Amino acid sequence: MSLSEFDLIDRYFAHCGALRPDVELGVGDDAALLIPAAGRRLAWATDTLVAGRHFPEGADPAAVGHKALAVNLSDLAAMGAQPAWATLALTLPEAEEAWLTGFAAGLCDLATEHEVALVGGDTTGGPLTVTVGVAGFVDRPLPRGGARPGDGIWVTGELGGGGIGLEVVLGRLTPGDADGEVLRERYYRPQPRVRAGRALARRATAAVDVSDGLAADLGHILAASGAGATLELVDLPLVPAGVRAAGEEVARQAALAGGDDYELVVTLPPAVEEEAVAAVAETGGTLTRIGTIDPEPGLRGRGADGHVALLAAGGHDHFRRDP
Repeated sequence: MSLSEFDLIDRYFAHCGALRPDVELGVGDDAALLIPAAGRRLAWATDTLVAGRHFPEGADPAAVGHKALAVNLSDLAAMGAQPAWATLALTLPEAEEAWLTGFAAGLCDLATEHEVALVGGDTTGGPLTVTVGVAGFVDRPLPRGGARPGDGIWVTGELGGGGIGLEVVLGRLTPGDADGEVLRERYYRPQPRVRAGRALARRATAAVDVSDGLAADLGHILAASGAGATLELVDLPLVPAGVRAAGEEVARQAALAGGDDYELVVTLPPAVEEEAVAAVAETGGTLTRIGTIDPEPGLRGRGADGHVALLAAGGHDHFRRDP
């Protein structure tokens, strides 16, 4: 027997994520009733994933659910926010129970991990499309426009795994079993750096998450701040499995332009760098210095031989059609 829209909502999403005291009324009514904390600002982010565009047709539904929420949590992390609530708009070709079970598990498990409650949304029929919105509280926001000349450029975690992972998922690269699994996980199940973002919120001058590639996303900071930057290319922290699978140079290009890494890039005044590294370490994360903000516009890269050259700011573009 096929599920009705309301059966689907009640079975898979009515109790998704954390139980929060600031949710007066959640999934199942015309609108959610939420109780924001007095005197605190709200941060809101929304992302849409389309089958065949943002994830391959036939992808593991649990991975799709995880990633749909993770990419939004990553945006809140870049703002230094603590996530609280989420909404889900789900367009389905048909209501397949096995698919819905996996999708709900992937989304709801990550929501619970980050103390997020699913509070509303919509379901409808059509090409598979997932739109998630997330809201959270922010005390000291981290906009993109605060970087100043002399600030260090730092990145959480490791880069390049998302872009190389997509090559593995598409069958264009076939590493060994262990490295292949690591890279597929990096693509399908990015880990939003929410705790690191909170640790950096009172220390960094600007931040952005790496969704479209380091060069493109750092470029947003530079444009908003009216500044330039020089990256030390040999200092980029690359995913070791990606280096083994594709070679160091390809892995470095994946870090610069591949996207899907969902790490945070932040700018830090020299006086707080040591403190920031320690604060991120307390969250279980790592922070690596990869360059410096310059007064001169443009993004430059310094190679191992000391040569400095302009870097292309290319990255993923939703409206660009690759040949």
